[in-house]
Amino acid sequence: MIDYEIQANTRRCAATGQELRAGERVYTVLVEQDGKFVRQDYSSAGWQGPPDGAFGFWVGRVPAEGEQRRLHIDEDLLADCFERLEGQTDPSRINFRYVVALLLMRRKRFKFEEVRTEDEQEVLYLRCARTRNQYRVVNPRLTDPEMNAVQEEVFKILGWQ
Repeated sequence: MIDYEIQANTRRCAATGQELRAGERVYTVLVEQDGKFVRQDYSSAGWQGPPDGAFGFWVGRVPAEGEQRRLHIDEDLLADCFERLEGQTDPSRINFRYVVALLLMRRKRFKFEEVRTEDEQEVLYLRCARTRNQYRVVNPRLTDPEMNAVQEEVFKILGWQ
């Protein structure tokens, strides 16, 4: 099983070190460090745009401690992450992309077209409901615990947990 270690939100600006307070606008960046995705949060004062090599970024607000957060899934952000992972060969990236594809199918952004066996791998062919682009997604054959771990990683990285 692949282990994912995602740091919890420190509620500190990655640029200034200042505390991020409830209700404050926060800019979140997804970067790669040492082969892993790392989330970095920035205050408005510390935000100078996404750093070079950023995988993706989005804007939100800092929740209050203990605040029950409503889950808002940004399909455009998910689709962008999905597309950026195309062609990756690292198993953790393949797993991440597969789970994002399933989330997009669940949201009806992607439609299942067919499944093929290619080079002894199961490959899903999906079509984007908006763009009509077709995508090829390798099924990494995750166990239920592995699937849950990858899904939790996706949610943590995107700030949905």
